[in-house]
Amino acid sequence: MEKEKLIRAAIDNLPGAYAPYSHFQVSAALLCRDGSIYTGFNIENAAYSAAVCAERSAIFRAVCDGKREFEAIAVCGGKDGVITDYCAPCGVCRQVMREFCSPADFLVIMAKSPEDYVEMTLKELLPRSFGPENLA
Repeated sequence: MEKEKLIRAAIDNLPGAYAPYSHFQVSAALLCRDGSIYTGFNIENAAYSAAVCAERSAIFRAVCDGKREFEAIAVCGGKDGVITDYCAPCGVCRQVMREFCSPADFLVIMAKSPEDYVEMTLKELLPRSFGPENLA
């Protein structure tokens, strides 16, 4: 996997984020097992609960195209689109990742730049998680 390419896709996508209320823009680039990359960004709404995060936006786009196997996601963000720190996925996004990804294998890359990033597995970000197999 080319982590820098995935991070660059997230960074390049960041200006598209729609964040007129928080002004905190977030972008994500999702790597599918087949090598395709899906991007997403946060889309806010005046009724706050109707907003969607970047990570879920990317995952939902991929799922709509029939993708179900994912390897990694790169996430970046910052106030007014200026990246100053690592941007971790929220709890809801972590749970959505858990629906489609193996916690031990799925890599979450939180990036400031293609050279400056932190990576963790989903299992590290969401220990003792609840997933589809718990309903079997």
